[in-house]
Amino acid sequence: MDRRHLLRLGGAVGALGVGAPFAMQLAAAGSAAGQSAPDYKALVCVFLYGGNDAHNMVLATDQDSWTRYVNARDTGTDPIALMPVGAEPTPVGQTSPVTGRVAERASPEAWGGVLPIAPRTAQRVPEGTSAASRTFALHPFMAPLQALFGQGRLAVLANVGTLVQPTTKAQYQARSVALPPSLFSHNDQQSTWQALSQEGARTGWGGRFADLMASMNGASTLFTAVSAAGNAVFLSGQSVVQYQLSTGAQPAVVISSQQGSTLFGSSQGPSAMRSLITDTSVANNFAADYATTVARSVGAASTVNSAFSQQIVTSVATAPAYTNPVLQRVEANSLAVQLQTVARMIAASSVLGVRRQVFFVSLGGWDTHDFQNNVQPNLLAKVAHALSYFDAALSNIGGVDRRSQVTTFTASDFGRGFTTNGDGTDHAWGAHHFIMGGAVNGGDIYGQYPTLGADVNGFSNPDNVGGALIPTTSVDQYGATLGRWFGVSDADIDVIFPRVRNFNSRYLDFV
Repeated sequence: MDRRHLLRLGGAVGALGVGAPFAMQLAAAGSAAGQSAPDYKALVCVFLYGGNDAHNMVLATDQDSWTRYVNARDTGTDPIALMPVGAEPTPVGQTSPVTGRVAERASPEAWGGVLPIAPRTAQRVPEGTSAASRTFALHPFMAPLQALFGQGRLAVLANVGTLVQPTTKAQYQARSVALPPSLFSHNDQQSTWQALSQEGARTGWGGRFADLMASMNGASTLFTAVSAAGNAVFLSGQSVVQYQLSTGAQPAVVISSQQGSTLFGSSQGPSAMRSLITDTSVANNFAADYATTVARSVGAASTVNSAFSQQIVTSVATAPAYTNPVLQRVEANSLAVQLQTVARMIAASSVLGVRRQVFFVSLGGWDTHDFQNNVQPNLLAKVAHALSYFDAALSNIGGVDRRSQVTTFTASDFGRGFTTNGDGTDHAWGAHHFIMGGAVNGGDIYGQYPTLGADVNGFSNPDNVGGALIPTTSVDQYGATLGRWFGVSDADIDVIFPRVRNFNSRYLDFV
């Protein structure tokens, strides 16, 4: 980043540098503008780092699909096949009447059956599936999302992943079409999901959206792309710099010795320290740029802290306590805490004067090569708990339902193999994801839910290559659809997602 670029981004530093007075002006302006932003929109990316096994998150339960699922997963040292719809949980230590195995604390026998969902549109029965129609369910620990799906505010996008162009099994095996580089690599596929190219990418499609919309935020462009999960290439734009927001207790951001009234026992200490670390008059360009950045950070902290002290923000509901359903103990849900911070930032949008924002939150731990029954169920329950909380929090911000202004979506490195490796699953490709919001055409499954089953006993699954699903919907289509809802033009969509023109449908129907 060159110096001129950095200074242009810090254009509001002159105002931000005085901190509290500017923050008070924003607060006053926000109060005058009212409690809600009629032309506000936000995208919230929930990234599941490590590669989520979507086969145990959204399941096909028709007899043909379920039989293939059980045959592939009810095996190994610790089988990962879930229990069918309607199965009662088996008390720990007793034998399951379905599987004949003793129910352990971290085993599907003890969790009960998967939770049925009824999509509004019948899924096409794909090649290789003999069922007359298809039925579906969610993991037994995702009851809050079963409710949101039924209420029409949650949708499923089936079998989405990184693609260069539509790809068939024969084309993949013959390597006759271009494939995404470094398939099955964590770092590269995380980058491809977030930035459309492998590790080393410098801008993400969320940041590119922010570039286009930042001018709608007036003097508060610094708050266009906001991460509650540290640095993410998804939010890196060509001109917009992501603002990383802490998720701790109030105030939202603390810069030591800058927010207090004294420093080393001196009441003049804080202002003297501020003057020293924000002095841009030095001859060295690097030092001046550094001081400019520090000044921007100090001012932004004061602005955010002031906004977060407003009643409309403090009234945002706190995330409820989370209970680990595997171990039956109360523990932290970092994803819910991050979404609580995002909800407060959305509540502060009228105070800050912002109209378009892109957010990033994340939850790690999804690389379940081993001990999947111990780990993934708790992670799925955390996702369900956090998304349900976020939906409820947005339903009443200052007396206004903001859910139609916010679209939340999940993403992950890749899916995982359909077959078990004994007690876990290995890296794969396509996977299913959730989209949530008041503007979402919920209660439905979009894209083509794939044929299930390993290539065994003369059966060749047209969607399966070595246990991995070939995606039938691309990340480019997923992102382009979200971008169109956010307000990005068709021409800009083609620039940000140049490969989307390789597919028959540029946009999907989930919003």
